[in-house]
Amino acid sequence: MAQAAKSSTELSLPDEAATAALARELAHLARTGDVFALGGEIGVGKTFFARAFIRALGGGGEEVPSPTFTLHQAYELPDATVHHFDLFRLSHPEETRELGLEDAMAGGITLIEWPDRLGPLLPGDRLDVALAYADTPESRRVTLSCHGAWAGRLGEIHG
Repeated sequence: MAQAAKSSTELSLPDEAATAALARELAHLARTGDVFALGGEIGVGKTFFARAFIRALGGGGEEVPSPTFTLHQAYELPDATVHHFDLFRLSHPEETRELGLEDAMAGGITLIEWPDRLGPLLPGDRLDVALAYADTPESRRVTLSCHGAWAGRLGEIHG
């Protein structure tokens, strides 16, 4: 069962460069077993955020396609395996078992777009990264909400 966030913060991201910078900062804080739940409307930048995150850990040259149709992409990077899931097309949380989501969460760093599709299967230890449209077409707001083991780590995030 999902628990309430222990701490959260909201940041303004004036452009894509700021979004990418936040993704890089979070990538460098990530540890094996970490789950990042990427929320927000269609087109708000969840996949853009994931690309910047993955490239930060891999050296920058990685091809990072959207997993909208494959549902899952895995990246064997120097320090960790990063799993990128897009659950938009799922109808029931149980469908994630066929994707290997549990194994991915245990053995790597996991980015999950459309985490609400997990319902009660959403892990209690996670960082919610909720992107929202802001005042201009290129600006965003992001709310970072820490759950479980992430609660003590929000102070490490500078934004």
